[in-house]
Amino acid sequence: MSRHPDLDLTPEVARALEAGQPVVALETAIVTHGMPRPVNLETAQAVEAEIRAQGAVPATIAVIDGRLRAGVTAEELEMLAAIPEGVQKASRKDLPAIIAKRATAGTTVAATMFIADLAGIPIFATGGIGGVHRGAETTGDVSADLTELGRTPVGVVCAGAKSILDLPRTLEWLETAGVPVLGYRSDAFPAFFTPDSGLGVDQRMDSPAEIATALAAGRRLGNGGTLICNPIAEADALPKDQIDAVIAQAVADAAAQGIEGKAVTPFLLGKVLDLTGGDSLNANVALVRSNARLAAEIAVALASQ
Repeated sequence: MSRHPDLDLTPEVARALEAGQPVVALETAIVTHGMPRPVNLETAQAVEAEIRAQGAVPATIAVIDGRLRAGVTAEELEMLAAIPEGVQKASRKDLPAIIAKRATAGTTVAATMFIADLAGIPIFATGGIGGVHRGAETTGDVSADLTELGRTPVGVVCAGAKSILDLPRTLEWLETAGVPVLGYRSDAFPAFFTPDSGLGVDQRMDSPAEIATALAAGRRLGNGGTLICNPIAEADALPKDQIDAVIAQAVADAAAQGIEGKAVTPFLLGKVLDLTGGDSLNANVALVRSNARLAAEIAVALASQ
């Protein structure tokens, strides 16, 4: 397979893809912008270990010195987690300018999906996707993650959309874009910190092999991405009433301070972390690790088809 001129693979990832072995893509915006130090590095390392334990190869996605990367070294991961000055948060639209400036960036869901597809990696694990923001009927604020899911044929394992978002409108957007929303052993669309938002998924899937079969069929049919919802375990979840109240307070604070655009999500997540006394971070770490395990199991099933 010829390699894209802007893309570099680590030797391990290149060998695995060449041999048809299971590979799972991982984002880095969660490392550079989504979690505080040192939890960001500890989580990134634990997630890679979860994937290896299931017999798959992790391919952590980033942009380093203007090169798209599928796989990073341990030293590069430590550098990204240190959040040095100048490390950007890159969505797909940001990649050309970052390449031109030979800059370094953590990749969002949208950018990670795009780079994973360039590398030939069909499955990706994250925490939660972006979506339609609350108040989008007046602001028009809709995450590029949704657009990417509509056009890029990568399966995304997540705990639903971030609960700070407008979940009903997010699901409507996904339906319009033709994105299948699958629930792993659940009929409910999860709300990140809680396993049930009160909304439903398109189809329940009861095994990684069944999900892998659906992903392979989607590729044959020329579909875009597939959203695979893996609800947070009850033992790790936050009480729904508590998190709903916390998010309402965080949204009100953002509006009062005039927080807009790209700054909204990190502000809200930071506020939620403060208001839950750190419980939201513990839940985030647990669900990311769970999603990585499921993604690896799907990757193994895909490789055996």
